[in-house]
Amino acid sequence: MAAHLKKRVYEEFSKVVQIPHEEAPAKKLRLSKPSKSAALHIDLCKAANATDALQYLLEFARKPVEAESVEGVIRILLEHYYKETDNSVRLKIASLLGLLSKTNGFSPDCVVDDVINTLGNEKSHQVLAQLLDSLLVIGGQLPESPAVRRRLVQVACKLLSDTNFRVRNKCLQLLGFLGTMETPLTKDGEGPRVRDVQSIISTYFSDQDPRVRTAALKAMLQLHERGMKIHQIIYEQACRLLSDDYEQVRSAAVQMVWVLSQLYPESIVPIPSSNEEIRLVDDAFGKISHMVSDGSWMVRVQAAKTLGSMLQVSPHFLEQTLDKKLMSDLRRKRTAHERAKELFASGEFSSGRKWADDAPKEKLDTNTVNLIASGACGAFVHGLEDEMFEVRIAAVEALCQLARSSPSFAEKCLDFLVDMFNDEIEEVRLQSIHVLREISTHITLREDQLDTVLAVLEVRRDNLNALFIAVSKDADRVCFQDSSRDIREALHELLCFTNVSTKECIQLALLELLKNLNKYPTDRNSVWK
Repeated sequence: MAAHLKKRVYEEFSKVVQIPHEEAPAKKLRLSKPSKSAALHIDLCKAANATDALQYLLEFARKPVEAESVEGVIRILLEHYYKETDNSVRLKIASLLGLLSKTNGFSPDCVVDDVINTLGNEKSHQVLAQLLDSLLVIGGQLPESPAVRRRLVQVACKLLSDTNFRVRNKCLQLLGFLGTMETPLTKDGEGPRVRDVQSIISTYFSDQDPRVRTAALKAMLQLHERGMKIHQIIYEQACRLLSDDYEQVRSAAVQMVWVLSQLYPESIVPIPSSNEEIRLVDDAFGKISHMVSDGSWMVRVQAAKTLGSMLQVSPHFLEQTLDKKLMSDLRRKRTAHERAKELFASGEFSSGRKWADDAPKEKLDTNTVNLIASGACGAFVHGLEDEMFEVRIAAVEALCQLARSSPSFAEKCLDFLVDMFNDEIEEVRLQSIHVLREISTHITLREDQLDTVLAVLEVRRDNLNALFIAVSKDADRVCFQDSSRDIREALHELLCFTNVSTKECIQLALLELLKNLNKYPTDRNSVWK
């Protein structure tokens, strides 16, 4: 019985029931790449000292990182950042944070808080400045996150009191790139308060470090480029910076004064030396004209170029830039020779016994007082006579822009532009020809001016060319001749469109063109035209 039962049990539980089912799909194998964060973590753990860690980071920076691996890599970098004591390694990690944030497809909003937290315990000013630079990159990658940008601005405002100029520079860059009209700040014990970002930046126009003053001006210009209207009150501060001792500050101040002159051209500003008032664009024109005589040739170039874009200036002020006179308190100043000649003719000098016997004898007519700053008088004359050819070219281009919008000014600057045909630099001569061609509809050449123009067609440099050929290679000689041909062809085009005053001028021009055709047969197409 037991044997039979045992057999039944075995039979009952040993049955195989086959249930019909669908065929299982084949499994797909996925090859996964090794994690960048894991590889970096292993490398940093193997580093025996700061030099090795820095070498690993430099090698890692040369390799591309996928967007899905960026967050993990940043976490590893931040973890090692808190453990590292060497400033150079932390500096490299800080730069990698900004570099990784630029990865296509990665949104750095998930790591903003972690990067901001690193600022709290950082003692190295250089590393702190690099962290702020990385935050600037992160803010640029999140244009649709006003909350994140607002927080970054608050961080910048908090660190503006740092003693190091690099940190203050980066904070000002953050304010210029991310700041809005109203920046909420928090002060302990007083609760939230609101300050205009422009007032914060303008505070650092008077910073003790010239690099910070430059950064403040550039931050304000950045606000303007982003579409924010600069307050007119900034004008007075920018004008004071035109006389700064630092070249970069003066250069940025010129840009700032120009921007405000375009925003508020018809505003009335007082003249400090008198009770009179003047349009802001005219006042700015006079101040920028004064910078054409600056000690730095780069500032002179920038000032000359800027003058050419100030088309709203009054004609009276514009024409004085071509009047080169010695001025003292807006009155003509006699030279030392003139004063000595007058004293010699009078037969006596001041003895001091007679009251006011050496007082000025000239009477000042209030109607003849000129309100323009003395620095604007002869500004373009100084620019055209500058020792640097870059300044002369900038002055010629500025004259062109202003003359195109003012026919009367074009007639007055004609003599100065024709004189530039005798410049020693070929590039200046060529630019002068192009300028006369652009304003040809407003000018008429006199016979003496035409003589100067046609003198360019003559071989004025035969001796110099022979010397040049003797000491140069053939390739150099070809370049020299090609550049001279450019000038002749440009002059031919100028003669096509320029009006002349008399019939004799036409005959003179034709004779010179025929001489040019005999001397340079390759110019025949240009001459026949």
